[in-house]
Amino acid sequence: MLCGQRRNGPEFTLVMKARLIYLGLMGSTMFVNDYRPVALTSVVMKCFEKLVRDFITSSLPASMDPLEFAYRHNRSTDDTVAHLLHTTLTHLDEGRGNYVKMLFVDYSSAFNTIIPSLLTTKLGDLGLHTSLCYWISNFLTDRPQSVRVGNCASSTLTLSTGAPQGCVLSPLLYSLYTYDCTATSSSNIIVKFADDTVVMGLISDNDKRAYLEEIKHLENWCQENNLLLNVSKTKDLIVDCSKKQERHYQPVRISGTTVERADSFRYLGVHISQDLSWSRHTNSLAKKTRQHLYHLRRVRDFRLPSKVLRNFYTCTIESILTGNITVWFGNSTKQDRQALQRAVRSAERITHTELPDLQTIYYKRCQTKARKIIVGMGGVLHRLFSLLRSGRRFRSLKTKTERLKRSFFPQAIQALNQGN
Repeated sequence: MLCGQRRNGPEFTLVMKARLIYLGLMGSTMFVNDYRPVALTSVVMKCFEKLVRDFITSSLPASMDPLEFAYRHNRSTDDTVAHLLHTTLTHLDEGRGNYVKMLFVDYSSAFNTIIPSLLTTKLGDLGLHTSLCYWISNFLTDRPQSVRVGNCASSTLTLSTGAPQGCVLSPLLYSLYTYDCTATSSSNIIVKFADDTVVMGLISDNDKRAYLEEIKHLENWCQENNLLLNVSKTKDLIVDCSKKQERHYQPVRISGTTVERADSFRYLGVHISQDLSWSRHTNSLAKKTRQHLYHLRRVRDFRLPSKVLRNFYTCTIESILTGNITVWFGNSTKQDRQALQRAVRSAERITHTELPDLQTIYYKRCQTKARKIIVGMGGVLHRLFSLLRSGRRFRSLKTKTERLKRSFFPQAIQALNQGN
């Protein structure tokens, strides 16, 4: 019905009409930029968008950028972080003088700057059917939209640029819009999960020229694709484990503005520190779990069965403790693990049930994640798992340092071999 409906028909307009509300971000909401517009569309439109999204995802070519992890089969945020960390640790393992520069890129209103005509061209280049490309172009152009703040509502305005935030299709369309944003040098990689982008420079012999050229190329690409880099929120992180020499790190400049250097950055829910320690991340988890333990005690006061209390723990506390656990638990310190395990023991006393410890959960998650990667077709992660001649065990990855040995991929291979 929606595909065959005339573009200017009243039914199509009714289904496409969106109302924008503004939601405050976590933290301060004193300024306009602290709010994000969210488009509220009809339920019918959201259901149809899901069908289109699934069809597009199944039609994407296997040759599409392998470092785009969003909306790819058997890929998730922890795959993205795991690949980023493995690349970093492997490069540090290869030479004492090596270090890694990470540029965590932030775009200003990324979804709102998409040019529908340019997106349609890129979708055609990816091999999507012409009729589907035209439908997406119609979906993004001449959209009736109004804004609501509190009890005040604006008049309806027609827009023909961008992809509305809050729509089911928007993150996928943005990923396809940026599919050609790839590294130009073999010493650099660009890792993407929708609009969460990291430019990584694998620096050897303190030669940063290729990395700086990559950033310049990213600036030019953004100009050609109508994307604006938000330099104030873009951060530069340097991972250098060398202790024998003091280096002079040249600051990164974008459009004449110096990018702030950070000692830690929260990427896809994980705090990545410049020394690759996990104390900041585990401290954040411990703080959150203490807050939820209070709520668990309050629920217990209603004299609910232990099974209900355990379900509450699993949903609200264990989900926090084990979020992306495969990428950080292996290299966390004994003190950090004990601090988190104390929260589990507190929950056991509250619920009067036996709960799985974090080490057991980590081991099982490593096995499960590894099997998903092996089953997946190709990809940069799949090639790390190669069978020995026996066909029953996997080849261990070569590691020189303990930090690489305790990271996800070596630990996952070890867990698989022990399970066989």
